[in-house]
Amino acid sequence: MLFPVIFLSCVSVSSGAQTYTQQTFTESSVLNISSCPITYYGQQYEQLYVNITSGNVTVCFNGFFSPGAGGDCIVVGSMDVQEFTFETNLHPSSFDQNLIRRYLRTIQNSLECYIEIAFSHVSVLLYHELNLTSAPFTVLLQIMLETQVGGSTVNTIHTQTYLDISGCRHSGQMYRPRKVISSDPQTCVRLTCNETAALYTSSCGPLERCQGNGICVLDSTCTVTGPTIIDVHGQINSIQDRCAYSLFSTPSLPDFRVLGNFEDRRRTDVSFLDSVTLRVDGHYIHLEQGGRVQLDDSTLTLSSSSQLENGVQLSKDQTGVTAKLSLSNLTISVFFDGDTAQIRLERPAGSSVEGLCGNSSRSLSDLRLPEYSSTSCEMQYSEPADSTINCTSVTERCSLLKKAPFSSCNSDIDPEPYITACTNTLCKYPAVDGLNCQFLKAYARACSLHNHTLDGWTLKTGCSSEAFCQNRTCSDHEFCGEKTVGGDTRCFCRAIFASKYQANNSLGDPTVCKQNSASVTLVGCLLEDKDVDYSVLHLNDPTCRGQADELTHMVTFSFNSSNSCGAVVMSNNSQVIYKNAIMTENSSSIITRHDHVYIDFSCVQTQPDIKTATFRIRDSSVIRHLTSGVWDYTLTMKAFTDAGRTRAVESSTELQLNQKIWVELKTDGLDGNWVVVVTDSCWATDQPPANSTPRYNLIINGCANPADQTVQVVGNGKGTSNYFSFNMFEFTGGSGEVFLHCKVHLCPKRNNCVPTCPAGDRRRRSVSSKYEGEAFISMAWTR
Repeated sequence: MLFPVIFLSCVSVSSGAQTYTQQTFTESSVLNISSCPITYYGQQYEQLYVNITSGNVTVCFNGFFSPGAGGDCIVVGSMDVQEFTFETNLHPSSFDQNLIRRYLRTIQNSLECYIEIAFSHVSVLLYHELNLTSAPFTVLLQIMLETQVGGSTVNTIHTQTYLDISGCRHSGQMYRPRKVISSDPQTCVRLTCNETAALYTSSCGPLERCQGNGICVLDSTCTVTGPTIIDVHGQINSIQDRCAYSLFSTPSLPDFRVLGNFEDRRRTDVSFLDSVTLRVDGHYIHLEQGGRVQLDDSTLTLSSSSQLENGVQLSKDQTGVTAKLSLSNLTISVFFDGDTAQIRLERPAGSSVEGLCGNSSRSLSDLRLPEYSSTSCEMQYSEPADSTINCTSVTERCSLLKKAPFSSCNSDIDPEPYITACTNTLCKYPAVDGLNCQFLKAYARACSLHNHTLDGWTLKTGCSSEAFCQNRTCSDHEFCGEKTVGGDTRCFCRAIFASKYQANNSLGDPTVCKQNSASVTLVGCLLEDKDVDYSVLHLNDPTCRGQADELTHMVTFSFNSSNSCGAVVMSNNSQVIYKNAIMTENSSSIITRHDHVYIDFSCVQTQPDIKTATFRIRDSSVIRHLTSGVWDYTLTMKAFTDAGRTRAVESSTELQLNQKIWVELKTDGLDGNWVVVVTDSCWATDQPPANSTPRYNLIINGCANPADQTVQVVGNGKGTSNYFSFNMFEFTGGSGEVFLHCKVHLCPKRNNCVPTCPAGDRRRRSVSSKYEGEAFISMAWTR
């Protein structure tokens, strides 16, 4: 590039090593400068038109000077000039170059040549006075000079100077270096005359996008698909466990983070992105399988129209769910289709991106989020290789990303990370559940974010742009997959969850036995693995069906005291066993295509341990809380002075010998549909211990003592309470205190629990089944 600099001088002197030519002219002339063409304000010329008219001098580049002609000229004021000298120097010295740079610091290019036009008049006097005999030129003083472009004055000079005549031309106009000629804020396209006086068109870079306000921002995409993260720099990382990780965060926004949650599917040793969580100002937006979106604990209903939730624009279509928000100087868009997440970031150049999307060089342990993960998420599993997988075929399939129509995007989006992610996963995991298209679809969408339309890619690959398993919601222990390749979908058990049942060849959890009920819960996805429809299963009673939980897909079968559902009650002295079974309903068809199911289960209940207590009758009543096994109840012994048991004996009540009293034994906390209370025996002693002597029996083997005609027993073995009556007495020669003791037990109501007391001997002939253990309760009175 040549220096476009004006030298104004009157004397030219040889500097020894320079090579130049010199001519003297006494009339207007056209000069050939093709050996050293001059760029005058952006226009290069190879001829000079020098006028000497009436002592005035003009140097023009596009024709002799004529006022109003609109030429590119240098017009020198009146000098009474009669001749001029023209010199071309093709090999300037370093001194020349340094001198020019000293006065014109904006010029950085090398000096290749220069042209000098010298006018002589009074120059000899000035030459000697300045004593610049070693200089290549002498500067004239007191001369007015104009530079004109298109006839318009650009510069006017009144003193000695070096003048930079570099510039640019555009649409007939001249522009100085570093001048913006035009700028479109919508496209960020800017035309400038740059520092080297060249027209330069600038726009956003390959990773940038115009915001529509003249500002370019970095536009980058992070893709998370399967176990692989392809960060904004195109580097890859792989997750081997089932933990939550930070995908994106930035120091400038401490209250915002994007998390990725990874889980297993058909194999225990391969993890997949399962959901994406956005934490925004203390709220959590969960993007889950099937297009389900939750805000904290609430499920949102979305459509293709944006819905604003806590500053986040949420929308959903057949391809997946998109969450978009603008925070400070960051715009972020998170797309999730249930398998692949793509995080698009628009941010200022130089801004920091942290998390797996920003810096794959950080260790996974630094980016793992224990507070969002299960305690066992880091446990590693191993399984034998799948011998049905042909890795060569897999590689060919994944390498389609290098072929048309994908190849049209290869220059902007490197396909290699996607190919690596594809082969690493599918050489280990079967190409089911949409995986055969998942990585191709992820690349196609990344291309679309950079305005690449890959026409016909779905047709060529046999894929669909729609989200896999859209609108099918599975529980936490399930994932959505294909029943057959390319066929219908359903929820499958995750491999690790299913393994604990498969180890025991079980379809569900152990029986849950409670005081008055029993239940068994089966795993819905395990039933589907056996091709069993839970709706055809029932208990012994065909009307008792399983209840499916809509969220967990667990199926529960239960019975209780109100409805035993055909349960069979058995006893073996110390235990009562309730047995039932889950079975497939009988079919009238002569064929069936489903496995027959028969699962029996049972509950064993025992009676509480022995409990004893003593009190004086004037304390009114005694209550004992009894707990043993599944039973948790209270037993109350209370005395009354009337048959209706409305007037309780209080501490101030005076009782007379031979006065009839009624004693009630009552329980609270038992289910009368299941059990009844049987009073086995009651007796009196004159000392607190129940086994002391003398002893007087009131009830023997559940029946009134035949030797005491005042004793009557009512309701024994019929419900959760009973009572008896007798006439007051005292021990002969005793202290005047009488201690009353009773022994009771619980009996399954389905059995015959009422003691048989014939009128003759007033004893029962047989003993009903009872729970292991008995309860004792005692009271005392003083005459």
